[in-house]
Amino acid sequence: MSNKLNHSMSLATPDALNITTKQKIALGLGLIGLFILTLALFNTSFPNKGLFLTIALSLIVIGTIFYSREAYLNKLEGIKNDGVWFKSISSRGFWGWSVGIILTAFYIVLYFYPQYLGLGKDGVENTGLISLFDPLSQLLSGRNASQWFVYGTLYTIAILAFGYKFILKYRHNRYQQIRTVSVMFFQLGFAFLIPEFMYVMNNDLPYYDLKSIWPLNYYIFDEWSVKAFLSNGNIGLSLILFGVLSIFVITPILTYKYGKRWYCSWVCGCGGLAETAGDSFRHLSSKKLSAWKLERWLIHLVLVFSVVMTTAMIYTYLGYKSNDFWLTRGVFISLVIGFLTIIFAGVMIFKRNELGKDAKYGAIGFFLVITLLLIMHFTGTTDQLFYIKSGNLRSAYGIYIGSIFSGVIGTGFYPILGSRAWCRFGCPMAAILGFQQRLFSKFRITTNGGQCISCGNCSNSCEMGIDVRHYAQKGENIVRSSCVGCGICAAVCPRGVLKLENDSMKGRINPNEILIGNDVDLMKLVNEN
Repeated sequence: MSNKLNHSMSLATPDALNITTKQKIALGLGLIGLFILTLALFNTSFPNKGLFLTIALSLIVIGTIFYSREAYLNKLEGIKNDGVWFKSISSRGFWGWSVGIILTAFYIVLYFYPQYLGLGKDGVENTGLISLFDPLSQLLSGRNASQWFVYGTLYTIAILAFGYKFILKYRHNRYQQIRTVSVMFFQLGFAFLIPEFMYVMNNDLPYYDLKSIWPLNYYIFDEWSVKAFLSNGNIGLSLILFGVLSIFVITPILTYKYGKRWYCSWVCGCGGLAETAGDSFRHLSSKKLSAWKLERWLIHLVLVFSVVMTTAMIYTYLGYKSNDFWLTRGVFISLVIGFLTIIFAGVMIFKRNELGKDAKYGAIGFFLVITLLLIMHFTGTTDQLFYIKSGNLRSAYGIYIGSIFSGVIGTGFYPILGSRAWCRFGCPMAAILGFQQRLFSKFRITTNGGQCISCGNCSNSCEMGIDVRHYAQKGENIVRSSCVGCGICAAVCPRGVLKLENDSMKGRINPNEILIGNDVDLMKLVNEN
């Protein structure tokens, strides 16, 4: 058996580009499955839709599994320098751009033009691709498919099939195996199957997102959502209370104990797709200083936008008179401003040193939010906020953040920007959890600088754009708000330099400034001394 293993660890050709005959067959099976879905997209009439849907999805899964087994079970366990920078699809080559364009086009059609996928409206039967999924939707919930059911099915299939591939690739690392099984479980059960079953039990309940955690579930506090929850008795009230407790109690406690990885790497569907189907593109995440600066500004601006839009959304269906409304607009705005002020004051008093220069930017963000909320309160009318119709304002967040950023750019740009562009630059949930992780969490990645050989595997594999090697060379703990704790940096380190830990807060942030040749002009430094 040992003589069949490919012992090469080479980054260069020919090992980087060659695929075996079995892999070509597996690739062909997957393409046949995709071809059936494409035929359905162009309104091909299938005699038995359930059968052809089963064949299509089965071929995609079987092809992915066989390709993965041939790719990894014929190699030694451990680090896989499999030439990702030499493959067109994973190095922004022709196939990479092609896949990116196709994915982006699919998301644009999915979100804004579902009729081209065959969605029927006002009693009209589905056609095209969506009609092919009607039998499965009827089986699970007794209704015809929607574009979101099609998307959810394909999304789940991708996480399950590529999750198996991921497990094979990192089979030497138990943490990666358990973490991947976790995201597969939550996607299949909590994100796909249970919501369909809940529709059967109670189709008036907002069942789409069980976790109900704001701001990821940005519509939880919209008027229609709140009314739907409250009109469904104890179960609806329990779900909305669970959402509130998740925001203010559950997620801070879990993040304090484990860092944001408990959600971003173990539960979240967006992170699950990035880790599985997007694993081949993780190295494309930019490590440039300019990208890091853009990341910090952009993700926190999205968070500011989320806070203001959600407050404005709730504000629009509250009243002015205390006799008619137990929570008036004035009281609500005062509560929000008071809560934000308490958080800001607490951070400045107890965590000012950890923030350093970032305290100034935090103060700017705080005063920006407060200013916008005051402007909204004093200029708003019954149907307008910020001189914009409240209905248009309520839909702005869903369109620009929930659709365009997280879907079209976040996933469609996998082969161009890397697999976590949404998590890194746009997710407001990641921003909140990152803030908690940076200042109030036990989690850190410890480094042993004396063992680092500067191979760069860690930085190359970081999908969040963190230059892990920079920290490892100095022996400095990695305590970054953007780190999702995926642990791939530790999994690909040949020397065991990196370790994910939950320990005491004392000594967690240990800046270890040392001179590195790339950071200074050594000759100039010598001459000055």
